[in-house]
Amino acid sequence: MKAADGPSFGATLRAADARARSLLCVGLDPEPARFPPRWRDDPARILDFCAAIVDATHDLVLAFKPQFAHFAAHRAEEQLERLVAHIRRVAPAVPVILDAKRGDIGSTAEMYAREAFERYRADAVTLSPFMGCDSIEPYMRYRGKGLILLCRTSNPGGSELQAQRLVSDVPGGELLYERIARLAAGVWSRGGAELGLVVGATYPREVARVRELAPTLPLLIPGIGAQGGDAEATVRAGWRPDAPIIVSSSRAVLYAGADDDFAAAARRAALAARAQLEAARAKT
Repeated sequence: MKAADGPSFGATLRAADARARSLLCVGLDPEPARFPPRWRDDPARILDFCAAIVDATHDLVLAFKPQFAHFAAHRAEEQLERLVAHIRRVAPAVPVILDAKRGDIGSTAEMYAREAFERYRADAVTLSPFMGCDSIEPYMRYRGKGLILLCRTSNPGGSELQAQRLVSDVPGGELLYERIARLAAGVWSRGGAELGLVVGATYPREVARVRELAPTLPLLIPGIGAQGGDAEATVRAGWRPDAPIIVSSSRAVLYAGADDDFAAAARRAALAARAQLEAARAKT
């Protein structure tokens, strides 16, 4: 077991919410083709763009979620390291979720865990549990780190697997996403693993079902903003006083403005999203 290098992911989330009074996570998905004109189509400016977003929004958010492929595709892994270091400097209380969706076993999973938690110094990482507990066990060795498992994702094609009914000992059977939620809240979380689940805002009934099966686990909920998820329905279905939700918006914040005032536009979009989520929480 690797020693913890700070507060646990859950403790960091609770502290961030208390500080910012926010359920909003800003996803950092840089697309150079959408940068403002002076930086457009220049991957060398990924750090500059993302750091400006962080500077403009860090007092409004529950977490930041850099998406690994958006950096790696542009050979910008070093910029991702520097971005996380920048977040640590300007917003040390804001947790960083590395959106990598890794899903392997054995020594490969060990290296992915080392990459997420030692190279990029993330507080949490998204994972695919398709290969079972073996695919998340290497990450559990990092005490206090968050392991957020794909469960009921926001894309329509997720139903092709996640909504299929299994033969099980549960009366009437259970859907695949229900089994993942049950395992994460049960046997997989024994020993103190800090597990969470990804559930899309585009499926509020499924968010409610996952919350029923995993009453205290953090839920990372993408799908508001550009994907059209309903913020009020999402909060009503998933948020509980003792059960955090992390509601992610990426493009709607990052690309709220297309000119040199993009950071100010991002702040306005983040303020609006936070207010919408807080209004929904007040009704819950």
